[in-house]
Amino acid sequence: MKKNLKGRIGLIVAVLLICLFGIFGIPSGLSGKSIVEALTNRIHLGLDLKGGAHLILAVQVKEAVNAETDNAVQSIQQDLRKANVSFTRVYKPDPLKITVVAVEGTAPTASSVARSTLENKYSNEYDVSSGANGAWTLTMKPNVELDLERRTVAQAIETIRDRVDSLGVSEPVIQEYNLGANQILVELPGISDLDRVKTIIQSTARLEIHPVVGGPFPSEQAALQSVNGNLPPEDVIMPSSARIGGQGGDEYYVLQRMAVVAGSQFRSADPSVNPDNGQRMVRFTLTNEAGEKFYEYTKANVGNPMAVVMGGTVREVANIKSPIHDQGDIEGAFSEDEVTALSKLLKSGALPASLNEIETRTVGASLGADSIKEGVTAAIVGMLVVMAFMLVYYKGSGINADLALILNLIILLGFMGGVGATLTLPGIAGVILTIGMGVDSNVLIFERIREEIRAGKAASAAVEQGFGHAWITIVDTHVTTIVSAAILFLFGTGPVKGFATTLTIGLLANLFTAVFVSRTIFDAHLNKMKPGEMVSI
Repeated sequence: MKKNLKGRIGLIVAVLLICLFGIFGIPSGLSGKSIVEALTNRIHLGLDLKGGAHLILAVQVKEAVNAETDNAVQSIQQDLRKANVSFTRVYKPDPLKITVVAVEGTAPTASSVARSTLENKYSNEYDVSSGANGAWTLTMKPNVELDLERRTVAQAIETIRDRVDSLGVSEPVIQEYNLGANQILVELPGISDLDRVKTIIQSTARLEIHPVVGGPFPSEQAALQSVNGNLPPEDVIMPSSARIGGQGGDEYYVLQRMAVVAGSQFRSADPSVNPDNGQRMVRFTLTNEAGEKFYEYTKANVGNPMAVVMGGTVREVANIKSPIHDQGDIEGAFSEDEVTALSKLLKSGALPASLNEIETRTVGASLGADSIKEGVTAAIVGMLVVMAFMLVYYKGSGINADLALILNLIILLGFMGGVGATLTLPGIAGVILTIGMGVDSNVLIFERIREEIRAGKAASAAVEQGFGHAWITIVDTHVTTIVSAAILFLFGTGPVKGFATTLTIGLLANLFTAVFVSRTIFDAHLNKMKPGEMVSI
């Protein structure tokens, strides 16, 4: 009995057309050049094929912990004042123990109020303990510190991704590097200027405004002597930009360690030019909350100096002439590139902690071209050899296997082109492995059909039984391999993920071609055969 195959053939043709569109899109012409361009535009090449920058960066998570306890010092001061609890000072007593905050000099009569104020707000993150003479100690809990470190790495990844977007990189890899603690893997295909990449990515661009305790001083030693040779824990010595830029003698300032506003409290930043003197500058805007805080500080400190600090360097010191709300300018001897880069960095957000280089390297485009050539050659040769073997060993049925194999490859490339996937050198290896897996499925089916024929069954029954019995084995082998590929994708780095992706897509395509497409071809052939005639296998 002949089968109606119109629906199945229509589905196969539709899948073929969709995948061809995924591979080539709509070329501008019919020339070979336009088709190749369409192919390369839709299937992106990874770092190992296109060339580019490869970085492994370590996030200095302790800096974020240090900044968090610095913020806690300010918050504790404000909360105790609101509760009318007098105190001598709130500070971090040991620079090496960045998770400990100390409160000194609270009145004995206010002990219960101080305890309730500290425990009600800070007991979830800190262990609160009392000491002699109205002293209190807050120690960050280990689980809170660990969670903060994890969030710091996650925030650093998001910030780096925002900054990389400004470089115009297609298909970058930015993810946690599982081979090291608090490390990030960055791969940028097509980028050759490694120094520019490092400048954009690693710059903390943390703009801060600090109260000035004293300065300028001609040397760091002179700055230290101004506080009798013993720098209080709540203060810090910073160099000015004059020393960095070589525009004058060395200058240092003593600043309060706590910033009035900093980092993520800046809402936007745009390059601009001062109309009075023509100097380039960056005009920034604070968040509403930070703007109110800044206004209260400047209102209470009119006539006092404040310092604009970026990257641990004093960029500008000015006296507060009147209260300032939520807008300000960073002005200096910036080049056009510097002021543009600074505005981008501030808009994309400050890194929560600085980054140290673990590994940096570039992959040349010529090396990538050689990899493409060798990889594609291996895939083509492997596929031709396999197709020739199937024709020789399985005769007419080998044509069936070869057609399914070609469609398998078209589906794989069509999916990658349609979703804009990135092809890596291991990904090419995944394509080659998919070819072998596709043939393996056909071999299982064809050998089973041969067994049924040797048992004396008719051609249609042999094909029916061959596909029926081989189906379970094919599904089993494919599912186990896909599970392995999923593990590689979850825990592997960029190129390994490329291998897992192409292998998984290829295996899913193979289930469609080896079973559905091959069966349709067999049924179409059986419809044309005479009664009693055997299939060529």
